[in-house]
Amino acid sequence: MLQVNGISLQLEDHGSGRPVLLLHGWPDSSYLWRNQIPLLVANGFRAIAPDLRGLGRSDRPEGVAAYSLQNAVGDLVGILDASGIEAADIHDWGATVAWFTATAHPHRVHKLVVLSVPHPLAPHTLRQREMAWYQLFFQFEGIAEAWLQHNNWALFREVLRGDGDIERYISDLSRPGALAASLHWYRANLAPRLPESSPKLPLVEAPTLGIWSTNDHYLDGERMKMSGRFVKGPWRYEQIDGASHWIPLDAADQLNHLLIEWLG
Repeated sequence: MLQVNGISLQLEDHGSGRPVLLLHGWPDSSYLWRNQIPLLVANGFRAIAPDLRGLGRSDRPEGVAAYSLQNAVGDLVGILDASGIEAADIHDWGATVAWFTATAHPHRVHKLVVLSVPHPLAPHTLRQREMAWYQLFFQFEGIAEAWLQHNNWALFREVLRGDGDIERYISDLSRPGALAASLHWYRANLAPRLPESSPKLPLVEAPTLGIWSTNDHYLDGERMKMSGRFVKGPWRYEQIDGASHWIPLDAADQLNHLLIEWLG
C-alpha cells in the first residue's frame, strides 16, 4: 500500500529500469496487466500498476466528488512523487486519466500509450453516443447498483458480453461499498450537463500511441483516429482486429509487441 493524496493505493511495482505506469479502467484492477508486467520487466523497464481509487484493493473514499478526474490525476502524480520518479512512460486503459495527466503535467510524461479511449476533446459521433448508453444508466445511484447485481449479476454479465475477468470483477465488486465506489467514477465525471463550450486543454506534448480494437462495443474507433489532432508530439494510430475492449487480455502478444516497440 502507498499513501498518496489522502488515501491508500495498492500497487504492483516490479523491475528497476525506466518507469512505466500502467492504468486500468472500470471494472478492473492492476491484475489486468498480468500479461504485460513480466515482459516490461524482462525488457529493462520498471512496471508500476496501481489499483485506482475505489477499485481493486485500494481505498474507497466516500462520496461522488472523491472520484473526480482532478483527484485521480493527483493520485498519479502522488505515486510518481512517492516513488521518487520525475517522469514516466504512461500506458493505460483508464485512458481519460492518462490524457488529463499528460496535458496537466507534461513534464511528468515521457511517452503515452492509450487504449480504446480517445482524447477528451475528440468530436463525438452518433455511433459513440449510442455505444455509451451505459454511462447514462450508471448515473442512477442505487438503481444501477441494484440492477447490476440482480439475479446473480445477470445485467452486469450481459453488459460485459463474456469479455474480461467477469468472475473476478464480481468478487471484487461484491465487497461492501465497492460497486457504488466504482460507479462514482462515471457520476463524478460524466453526469449529464447543460451544453457548454469545450474546455481549453493544451496539446499533448508526449509522443502518443493510440490503439483501438474492432470488437470494442463501448468506444468508436473514429474518435481515437481523430485524437491525433490534439497531440503536439509524434502521433501513431494502431488498430487490432478481432479483440474486444479488453486488449491486454485478448491481444496480449500484439499489444506487447507495440509496447516494446513504442516505449523502447
